[in-house]
Amino acid sequence: MYWPSHGPAHARHCRPRARLAVFALLMLAVGQAAASLPDPPSQTETTAASARLPAVDAFLHESTGRQGYTGAVALVIHDGRIVHDAAYGWQDLAHATPMQRDSIFRIYSMTKTVASVAALMLVEEGRLDLDDPVARHLPEFSRLQVFAGGTAAAPQLRPVTQTLTVRHLLTHIAGFAAGGEGFEAVTALLEHQQVQAADSLAAYTTRLARVPLATEPGTRFRYDSTSIEVLSRVVEVVGGLPFEQFLQQRVFGPLDMRDTGFVVPVRDRARVVALTTMGEHGDLVLADEVHARVPGSALRPYPSGAGGLYSTAGDYGRFAQMLLDGGRYGEVQLLRPSTVALMMQNQLVHTALPRPVTEFSDAEGFGLGGSVLLDPALKGRTASVGAFGWSGAASTYYTIDPARRLVAILMLQHLPGGNDDLPRISTTFYNRVDEAIDP
Repeated sequence: MYWPSHGPAHARHCRPRARLAVFALLMLAVGQAAASLPDPPSQTETTAASARLPAVDAFLHESTGRQGYTGAVALVIHDGRIVHDAAYGWQDLAHATPMQRDSIFRIYSMTKTVASVAALMLVEEGRLDLDDPVARHLPEFSRLQVFAGGTAAAPQLRPVTQTLTVRHLLTHIAGFAAGGEGFEAVTALLEHQQVQAADSLAAYTTRLARVPLATEPGTRFRYDSTSIEVLSRVVEVVGGLPFEQFLQQRVFGPLDMRDTGFVVPVRDRARVVALTTMGEHGDLVLADEVHARVPGSALRPYPSGAGGLYSTAGDYGRFAQMLLDGGRYGEVQLLRPSTVALMMQNQLVHTALPRPVTEFSDAEGFGLGGSVLLDPALKGRTASVGAFGWSGAASTYYTIDPARRLVAILMLQHLPGGNDDLPRISTTFYNRVDEAIDP
């Protein structure tokens, strides 16, 4: 299920299809042979004393020191075995509760990969196709218009000429009004409909469908939450279950992700890490969010597949290792190896985009649910070409490096702000892990 030909651009990108076939065979072998990730630690094994990569350990101790992040959890899995699993610093601003390996984090956009897996399960079952029109499953999108100029008060609109598909949603090229220069008016229309204030995915998509697209589907990569919220509603409708129940039954349960969900049970809320941001005086303060003041409460009014999950490093480690193992966890096959291979291949080469890279960096493309590293040197990474991963808005990160048989997860809990904020440390963390694994 590839994009249709686009003339010379299509010809330039025929060779990556051959590489995809080779990669799929590699993932099949990996999925059949790989060991499953060890079981979650028991409550008596959640101390911070399991660091095994000294350079990584030293770096994270420094990064969570007096002038750094409040705390962190790092998990590294190599060849199906945990080689580094440690907690650093504190869960709270008062430094009263030490960080634990089972501390719970708001993972925000790392939720998107989970939602993508849910949709791909339905694709494998034949209940959904990547090239299905979204309107086939969500009729409210059957009369989409696209913004052609004007103002928010008097927009000029025209019917779309390209069909909005499920594949567009997964690859963030749907054309929704997600901001950007030249699209201020249509973004204002999006805000006017109060889409984010919807209390259900059904209400979200109903409101969103009233807003014109910023561009024709398939013509602009613009990363945002909107596409994956629509995808989540598609999963809900096609899967026949509320989205949160679908994830629990099909993903969290089989993977033993016992601490992952859209709300944290009251009994576990003491394990939720404080969400910090940089205060006006250069010190860390509690973020001005309801779920920061009430840790464990819902991040959004509806079960957001784009950014609503809480999780732990261990839970997400099992999810990431399942992908590295070709969709398999223990005796359970959640996805086929060929589907996982498709996830981790740059899908932007099959589009009409002038260049198959993201808006963030020429060094990365985008697969189905995460970024794909194309040029490690340009990105400042020591990872292999083809490394796959994503991050969350509050400084949570994961990468899967199939060539190295490596999963690396870093959990912090800080919303970045201006130029004087804490430094971003994910690239250095990843590189220290790579150096320790493959010196």
